[in-house]
Amino acid sequence: MKKLLPLLLLATTPVYANIKQEFVTSAQISIDSPYVITNAAPSSYSISGNNITTSTGTGDNVVTNGIGGLNLGSFDNSGVPNVVHTNKTVTTAGSAFSLSESYQAGDGSQTAITPSSGIATLPILGGQTTVISGGTAGSLALTSLSSGIHTCTAGGSGTSCIGSTTVRITID
Repeated sequence: MKKLLPLLLLATTPVYANIKQEFVTSAQISIDSPYVITNAAPSSYSISGNNITTSTGTGDNVVTNGIGGLNLGSFDNSGVPNVVHTNKTVTTAGSAFSLSESYQAGDGSQTAITPSSGIATLPILGGQTTVISGGTAGSLALTSLSSGIHTCTAGGSGTSCIGSTTVRITID
């Protein structure tokens, strides 16, 4: 039995395997750019009442019971619709009446807004406006070592940094 043991050990074939090792290191630094979100206010018109007769137009073009409002086929120079006037008279003289009429001129078309040095010069709008001034680099820095250690130094407002290392080992 002792004589067969060395022969059995010599008869085995070696096993070969492919081992692949991969290190991927990435780093990203970003600085937000300035931007503006604005919602322009719309134009609106409303009228309501009791014991009121309405009409629109003049002369031979009077429309009885017509109500004026926004003329969406005609705009002023800034893109706001023109208003059609409503004529109003009390239907039964001497009787009680009520009348409510309102008009809101919306925001006109705006020209391009160009941010300068992170701050934008804005028109005054009736809608909601949000201004983001943008980031500043400050002392923003990112160091990535081959050992997978990352060091990020914070910059000014509106900045971020991301460092990552991925290690993959594949055995075939």
